[in-house]
Amino acid sequence: MTRQSTLDRQSIIVLLLLAAAAILVPVLNVAVDPGSPFHLSDHLVPLLGKYICFALLALSVDLIWGFCGILSLGHGAFFALGGYAMGMYLMRQIGPRGVYADPVLLDFMVFLNWKELPWFWHGFDWFPFAALTVLLVPGLLAFVFGWFAFRSRVTGVYLSIITQAMTFALMLAFFRNDMGFGGNNGLTDFKDILGFPIQAASTRIVLFVLSVAALAGGYLLCRWVVNSKFGKVIVAVRDAESRTRFLGYRVEHYKLAVFTLSAMLAGLAGALYVPQVGIINPSEFAPANSIEVVIWVAVGGRGTLAGPILGALLVNAGKTWFTGVLPEFWLFALGGLFVFVTLLMPRGILGAAKDLWTRTGQRLKPSPMPEPVSQAAE
Repeated sequence: MTRQSTLDRQSIIVLLLLAAAAILVPVLNVAVDPGSPFHLSDHLVPLLGKYICFALLALSVDLIWGFCGILSLGHGAFFALGGYAMGMYLMRQIGPRGVYADPVLLDFMVFLNWKELPWFWHGFDWFPFAALTVLLVPGLLAFVFGWFAFRSRVTGVYLSIITQAMTFALMLAFFRNDMGFGGNNGLTDFKDILGFPIQAASTRIVLFVLSVAALAGGYLLCRWVVNSKFGKVIVAVRDAESRTRFLGYRVEHYKLAVFTLSAMLAGLAGALYVPQVGIINPSEFAPANSIEVVIWVAVGGRGTLAGPILGALLVNAGKTWFTGVLPEFWLFALGGLFVFVTLLMPRGILGAAKDLWTRTGQRLKPSPMPEPVSQAAE
């Protein structure tokens, strides 16, 4: 069987599982009796939606790390910027329903004695503008950052350190009250989205389904990219950058394009994440968050697209359980998991499963019968 057919089969499995989740979660929440063990409670729906957003974020990291060899330790910054863009829209929808009942200024602005709305808040009362900003702001930051980094041929660990410095600088900036983004408290107390109550069970189900649809769309986009001629070039950049440049390809242009696309996917994940968790604050910029995303990708299987989705879902589900039982040991467990995967399963869960399947198939395949030896003529 060819590699192309294997990839198509993998894509079909991923899409079928996502479609099943988009159908089963609403059905188990709405149609199943609350007393049934199969009932999905209201608080689990946004939790699962959060996992789906994290899976989209992991997918964006795998696109650049698994296929282009760019290890970004700052993708949490793009995720948080997309989240802040959506949070700004949600805050503008509050209007006079805030604590201070000001029709224009937000509560934290009234508290800080601001006299007028900052210029960069204008337009966020219109959803199409906010949706466009969700993609453009992370994409623009990635484009500017990548333009200087890739033209300067910064690679390897140096690029990783710079990306982490970027997200740390943004975290410190957003913690400041005079930045106009709520300081340490961030943005919260959202009321509705597109006129629908954000706390309503039906709204949360719709947000979950939209998150699943975004993940499916992101997966198909990434699959199309890596299977295209463009994808073949970025894989060549990953495996032999100097040779690819010698063949005449403008390597920095390919890196810049895939890095910008990846940042926009991360921003979309952040925008879907915020209305489901109900808050966005500077802690989302923390460098540790970006490192954790890399762990999800490594656990699931770098360079597989489906593996990071699996890794994000499994690790975050484990995190929810572990922090409820032994919260003080979670970071030790996460570090141990990363070391275990790096040493014993370098290709991640999905890569190890494929290797096992291949070896099993080879053992079960019948050996060819030896040809009979013809006797010499007497």
